Amino acid sequence: MSTQRYLVLHDYGMGGLWWWIRAGSVREVRETFAEVEVVDDPAAVARAEGWGLDEVDIGAATLPAGLDDLRATRVEQRALPGFGALADRQVLFLRQVGDDEPVTYLMEVGPDGRRIRQVEVAEDGTGIRSDADDWLMNPPVVDLFDPRLPDREIDREEFERVWAAARWESGR
Repeated sequence: MSTQRYLVLHDYGMGGLWWWIRAGSVREVRETFAEVEVVDDPAAVARAEGWGLDEVDIGAATLPAGLDDLRATRVEQRALPGFGALADRQVLFLRQVGDDEPVTYLMEVGPDGRRIRQVEVAEDGTGIRSDADDWLMNPPVVDLFDPRLPDREIDREEFERVWAAARWESGR
């Protein structure tokens, strides 16, 4: 199988780790490493050419720090039911409970794991809706191969019902 060089990013919130990875496809990269994004924006790829990034083959026995952990995570996930079950979806609707706040997020997510629309539902049931026009940044928020993801899936009707009842965060 022929390989191609891909620019790969692991965005950890306050920054990111970058690598060049040689693989047969974008899907192969995403199946092999947890929580990564294959960056295909030509301007970003051109900028990265001068960064001196590590370049590795996807099947290399030894990987750069950080990338090795992402592969190990993926190896563990492969053994779990639900691994990759949502990976080929074009649109996905999810429920995520806030970590530190009594809030629930309903999200419409695209095939790259980025939010399209979101409703933040408070304990009292009121909702605030937002979309890409409201977000300064919109990195991938979910890894579509994650085996825990199917348990968070909701149907489109539930999302649309909550979306319609919510008000815009920005006052639109």
